[in-house]
Amino acid sequence: MKVTSWNVNSVRTRLEHVTQWLEANPVDVLCLQETKVVDKDFPEQAFTDIGYHAYFYGQKSYNGVALISKEPLSDVQKGFSAVIDEETVGDLDAQKRVISGVLGNVRVVNLYVPNGSAIGSEKYDYKLNWLALLKQYLTLQLEAYPKLNVCGDFNIALENKDIYTDKRRDKHIMSSPAERETLRDVLSIGLSDAFRKFTDEGGHFSWWDYRSGSFARNTGWRIDHHYLSSALYEQAISCTIDIEPRGLERPSDHTPVTVEY
Repeated sequence: MKVTSWNVNSVRTRLEHVTQWLEANPVDVLCLQETKVVDKDFPEQAFTDIGYHAYFYGQKSYNGVALISKEPLSDVQKGFSAVIDEETVGDLDAQKRVISGVLGNVRVVNLYVPNGSAIGSEKYDYKLNWLALLKQYLTLQLEAYPKLNVCGDFNIALENKDIYTDKRRDKHIMSSPAERETLRDVLSIGLSDAFRKFTDEGGHFSWWDYRSGSFARNTGWRIDHHYLSSALYEQAISCTIDIEPRGLERPSDHTPVTVEY
């Protein structure tokens, strides 16, 4: 089974990029983030036309997640409140950032983690609270599905080697100590980084800023991840980053990351 995560930064704007990539790379499940479209306007037919099923959970202009799969998924769940009571969830489902489905005996959880904007801001606090709730959510998912693939745009570079530079990393959003500590706490339930099973060195990135020729200079960040439960981690045979789509005309600032098990 192959599962790909890709923040497409507007599925309608990058639709041709996504469908062409999918036809050239027929993965079992494609997890999209930042679809930026309400459900009624999601371009479902474009995926149906190439033999895929589409499941989506979106909002206008911001956020949004989708699962595109070869075979129908079962038990598709949208938002934290699919498994956690609404009182506990509060307003953390107002932004559409969580969708999951089951293929075979694997539950694939697709996430778009909040960016956080700036350290100490309200959005930063929201991010940390969101991640704390994510731990509760994934704990329950793991109890039901020992084979769990949690993927998406985490907006966090967990290690220094996941960033092109060491400068000011402790003061930068996406690499601050609190963000890293909170994500490590989430992973402590029994999830491991699939990419690091196969590639230990730095210099491998999944996101490059549109500004300053970042992609051409490879001044990027690795913030798109596949975290696998122990049962699935043992079965993983590869995890790769495909940088080619980032070089297209008017690309997403992220590129696909694929795990195979």
